[in-house]
Amino acid sequence: MTKLVFTCRRFSISTKCFLRYCLLLTNLWTVQTFAQPNIVIILADDLGWNDVSYHGSEIRTPNLDALAAEGVVLNQFHAQPICTPTRTALMTGKSPQRFGIYQPFTKHTDVGLPAEEVTLADRLQAAGYQTWLVGKWHLGFRQQKFHPNGRGFEHFYGNLTGGIGYWDHVHGGGHDWQRNGNVVREDGYTTHLLADEARTLIRQRKTDQPFFLYLSFNTPHLPNEAPEETIASYSSIDDRFRRIHAAMVTEMDTAIGQVIETLKSEDQIENTLIWFMSDNGGLNLKSQSRSGLVSLAQNLEEWFEPPVPVKILELIRTNTLEGGSDNGSLRFGKGSVYEGGTRVPSLAYWPGVIPAHHAKGVVTVQDVLPTLLAAIGDPIPTDLDGGDRLGILTNHPAKPPRDYVTRDLLGMQAYYQWPWKLIKDEEIAELYNLDEDPYEQNDLSTQEPQRVAQMTRLLDRLPRKPSIHAPFYRSLFDPDLFGGAEDRQPWAELTEWEE
Repeated sequence: MTKLVFTCRRFSISTKCFLRYCLLLTNLWTVQTFAQPNIVIILADDLGWNDVSYHGSEIRTPNLDALAAEGVVLNQFHAQPICTPTRTALMTGKSPQRFGIYQPFTKHTDVGLPAEEVTLADRLQAAGYQTWLVGKWHLGFRQQKFHPNGRGFEHFYGNLTGGIGYWDHVHGGGHDWQRNGNVVREDGYTTHLLADEARTLIRQRKTDQPFFLYLSFNTPHLPNEAPEETIASYSSIDDRFRRIHAAMVTEMDTAIGQVIETLKSEDQIENTLIWFMSDNGGLNLKSQSRSGLVSLAQNLEEWFEPPVPVKILELIRTNTLEGGSDNGSLRFGKGSVYEGGTRVPSLAYWPGVIPAHHAKGVVTVQDVLPTLLAAIGDPIPTDLDGGDRLGILTNHPAKPPRDYVTRDLLGMQAYYQWPWKLIKDEEIAELYNLDEDPYEQNDLSTQEPQRVAQMTRLLDRLPRKPSIHAPFYRSLFDPDLFGGAEDRQPWAELTEWEE
């Protein structure tokens, strides 16, 4: 017996290879396995805390619910308050303020995520992954070097700019729908088109390599547009903007379900890590009493029959009054450094590796890159702001979370030194203990002056660069409207800024 075991061990590798060869020859070897999992990041756009049914929402998200039931629900996942900064942190593992990125890139922004920065796609491609971006980029488009195909993605299908019309695929007067640099004009609702592209890529993948799919939905960012039959299914919701918003989220959930079914049919689901998150909190400014824009927007509706004839005023009106998100009991929403703007729905699913549980540990968007590198066994660079949080996902002990900073459009910052959160600008300093006060109702700054002073000093020392954004006055005369008539070249054809 001892000799037999020794013999089997001695020839185990060659025996395994021989058996695989025989199975291939007889066409019985059907399941592809890799030492590295496939990775699917699904990013929603402006999804509120109470916009998924596994958080108790009236919005139906059965496919996300199923992933949540079988994976980890990240109850303390924090993004940035707005889209481009979150996408910067996701792609780099670093704070966006390092690059002077504090706002969404408008169509007037000539630059992008610094070209010398190594992205998540770059790192996974170097590790042997096929890399695909399907959906919204929003990290630079005026020069080819800022496009996804120049940032580690071998395949890109979707839009370069911010919010686009779901049917007309237009942003700020320019058609913004392409495949690998070539303008694509096709009929269809963007959520459906993105799901179709993702499923095609999975089916046509190279079977000897793992893949990284970054599925970046426009949903449920404005404009409020969805198929009529899905809107009608939410007739019980009185608010018409919430009703359309709910339909948009359900359409996204259906698309996610279709991608999951494709992974199953291709025998890939067991070897795939799926990570879902929103890029910031939901948009519903009319529920934020602090916003003076609400009164202005309501006056505009009284003075004019929408759409308002002045474009920038129409943009203010729609962004202020038409957001249909619900951030639950979290304070404020999109654009705010309070929890409603940064604490967002997130979950991760990886069969056999991630057990079903609700995680209390903190994970931020800049932790995603190092956590994924840890998951595939790649070395983690030492210059990142984010850290490896794989232990949180797998329900094992993890290191304490790293400090984290967010910033809103007007310069107000939030500095997290868990569980403490300092909110600071030139006029105010507020301090909250999020473990005891997750809804930020009890300001402790006067009771903890030394902590406020210490955190302020640390916040002031963090590396940051001046803003690289285009000046706001340019948007006053030519704003980034979502959808509408075309009045210029498609964005993929604008090459006059290339070097």
